[in-house]
Amino acid sequence: MTGQTEPESLFNRKRAAKYLDVAPGTLAVWDCTKRYDLKPIKVGRAVRYRRADLDRFLEERQRP
Repeated sequence: MTGQTEPESLFNRKRAAKYLDVAPGTLAVWDCTKRYDLKPIKVGRAVRYRRADLDRFLEERQRP
């Protein structure tokens, strides 16, 4: 498979919450209230998050 890139990592809400060290319910509230734009992807009733978006979120909150 020459020239193909590896698929991007998608996390479900539970895994994304663990990655960010917050509760899954916290992510649900953030999505509902639009407190932070983590760019959730809805697939039917399922919600997925790109690892790159979670990393960007963490980087934006680093203190210098």
